[in-house]
Amino acid sequence: MNDDQKDEIYGDFYDAVNMQPKELEEWLETDESKGVGDNDSGESTGHRSGRRIVEIKRTKKADLSDADYEHMRKVIGYVNRHLAQTPDGDVEETAWRYSLMNWGHDPLKGK
Repeated sequence: MNDDQKDEIYGDFYDAVNMQPKELEEWLETDESKGVGDNDSGESTGHRSGRRIVEIKRTKKADLSDADYEHMRKVIGYVNRHLAQTPDGDVEETAWRYSLMNWGHDPLKGK
């Protein structure tokens, strides 16, 4: 992965992840956060991703690894796919929103 690709992923990641690390950490402690997503191993993929997102956002750009950039790419894809599937009506207390929030994106932020 070259520097231009990393710069693009970094920018797209910060566009997609609109929750701050502390805010995301607090969300991940809620029952709503823990109650959504696939849960074969005791922790959903999204919940695990949220913890990784907190780590990435607290890491200096120069210290990010290729694995971090791969995860950032995964987050961007997830957020974009799920935003394209926005349900009708009030989404405030929906599994759709809670899943997105586990991935660092609150669709109600900025509305």
